[in-house]
Amino acid sequence: MLEFTPTAIDKIMDMIDKEENLEEAAVRVAVVGGGCSGYSYDIDFAANKNDDDQIYEFDNIAVYVDSMSMQYLNNTTVDYLESFSFSGFHFDNPDAKRTCGCGASFGF
Repeated sequence: MLEFTPTAIDKIMDMIDKEENLEEAAVRVAVVGGGCSGYSYDIDFAANKNDDDQIYEFDNIAVYVDSMSMQYLNNTTVDYLESFSFSGFHFDNPDAKRTCGCGASFGF
């Protein structure tokens, strides 16, 4: 199960409102290889759904996750944080065994 906090959904809606041609955009969340701990998270707008995508819906925002990424994202909550040192989407993944110092990558 993948969850998005209301703050993360509000930020996505705000981004959609500010961009042209995103009225029907969905969001893609993925896990990609890289980073100092082995994997990193990727989030972006998506125009198309892939055949193997799981689809989640949060307040009329469709979120696509491919099957490979879903195995690493199970039980993860996506939030949006703003502070003096960081602004962006934060992934709280209780299944990750290690993370790098900056929190941008993780491993199992």
